[in-house]
Amino acid sequence: MPAETTAAPGATPPDGGSASDARVALAAVPHEPGVAKPDPIVVVDKVRRHFGGLTAVDVDHVEIQRGAITALIGPNGAGKTTFFNLLTGFDKPQSGDWSFNGRPLSGVPAFRVARMGMVRTFQLTKVLAKLSVLENMRLGATQQVGERFLSGLLHTWRGQEQEITEKADALLKRFKLFEKRADFAGTLSGGQRKLLEMARALMAEPELVMLDEPMAGVNPALKQSLLDHVRSLRDEGRTVLFVEHDMDMVRHISDWVIVMAQGQVIAEGPADAVMGDPRVIDAYLGTHHDTDLSAEEEQPHV
Repeated sequence: MPAETTAAPGATPPDGGSASDARVALAAVPHEPGVAKPDPIVVVDKVRRHFGGLTAVDVDHVEIQRGAITALIGPNGAGKTTFFNLLTGFDKPQSGDWSFNGRPLSGVPAFRVARMGMVRTFQLTKVLAKLSVLENMRLGATQQVGERFLSGLLHTWRGQEQEITEKADALLKRFKLFEKRADFAGTLSGGQRKLLEMARALMAEPELVMLDEPMAGVNPALKQSLLDHVRSLRDEGRTVLFVEHDMDMVRHISDWVIVMAQGQVIAEGPADAVMGDPRVIDAYLGTHHDTDLSAEEEQPHV
C-alpha cells in the first residue's frame, strides 16, 4: 500500500537508489554541528522542548541526508528519544519548525506523519501481544478500505485484505518470522519483537525509517540479522535514522553520526571522526576524564 507522500524534487523512491550515492554526497560535507546536507529529507530548525525547568531538547538546526543511514548517539539523558518523539508527532515542542520532504510537520499528528512516509519503531517494542504476528503485520498497512463503515458492511475490502496478507507474508519471510505468523506476538523473544516491529513498519512503504535503540535487549545471535536488515533498508533506497548505544553497530553501518548532549547537537560526521572528537569524549566521559588527580587533590577540603 503506497504511503500518502509527495516526493520532493530529487527524492529517491524505495527500490530505486544506489546505497553509495548518499555516502559519496556526504564525503564532502564538513564535520560540524548543524551542517547543511546535499539532499536532506528532514530539516529541523530551533526546536525546543522543556519539562518544567529541564531543557530536554534544544536543537538549533539539523538535517538528515536522504538515502543514508544516520545514527543519533549521545549519553543517557541527552534527549535522543524525546527528539524522536517530537519529529514523529508523539510529543509537541514549545517552539521550532521541522519538515519532511519539504512539508511542514509542526502540529501534524503521529498517524498522519506515518502516512506521509515517516515511520518509527520504539525502544520498548509496541507489538500487540494478544494478536497474532500476522495480525500485527496487517495493522501496519495504510489506506485500508475495510476501515470505512460502509465498505465494511458491503465486504468490498476482501480483495485488498488478500493483497495485504500476501505482502505481510513476504515481509515475514524476509525477516525470518514466517513460521511464527500464527503465534501470538506476546510469545516472541525480545529480538523477534524488534524484527516484527521493523517488518510492520515496512507495511506502510515508508521513505524514512526511524529506529529507537534497535539492538536494546536483543540476543547476540540476532544482532547480525538486525544489522543486515538495517543495511537492506538503505540498499532499497530508504533513509534510516536510528538511536543506538551500541558503538560497534554505529561504526559498522552508519554513513553519518549526529551526537546529542544535554539536548543539543554537539558534533556531526562519519563514525570514526565523531568518536575521536574531544566534544564527544567530554560529553560521554566528562571534561576531566584525562586529568590525573594527585592524592592531595583527592582529599576533601576542610
